[in-house]
Amino acid sequence: MAKLTYKIITPERVVLEGEATSLSVMTESGEITVLPGHIPLASLLRAGEMRVKTPEGKEELLAISTGLLEVQKNNQVVILANTAERSEELELSKIEAAKQKAEDALKNIRNREDVTFADAAAHLERELARYRVALKSKRRH
Repeated sequence: MAKLTYKIITPERVVLEGEATSLSVMTESGEITVLPGHIPLASLLRAGEMRVKTPEGKEELLAISTGLLEVQKNNQVVILANTAERSEELELSKIEAAKQKAEDALKNIRNREDVTFADAAAHLERELARYRVALKSKRRH
C-alpha cells in the first residue's frame, strides 16, 4: 500500500511526523484530502481540524491554524503552521475560557474595517477549531 510521508511544523516544534494513508486539512479553498499519488500542490491553510490516518488504521486529530500546505513529489507532505496541537494536548476548560475571551474582544470592536477586528476574528476562528477538536477527542475516550 502506498503511503505519504508527512511533517507538521510550527515555529516552536515539529508537532507530528511519520507515515499516513491520508491527510485531511482546511485550506483557503475548502477542505482537501491528500492521498498517495497526489499532484504537487501548495495551498494556504485556514484554522480548522486536521485528520491524519495512519497505515495501522489509527486517526490522529489536530487543531491547526493558518499556514502553508505543500504536497511534494514522491508522496511527501509538509505543513508549516503558525500553531498546531494534537488532540491529547488540548484542555477543554482552558479553550472554553480563551474562546469566550476572543468572542468578547470581537464584540467590543466598533470598526469592522479595523485590523484589530481581523486579528480578533482570526483568534476566534483558531479557538473554535481547538474547541471542536477537543470535543471530538473527548467523545472518543
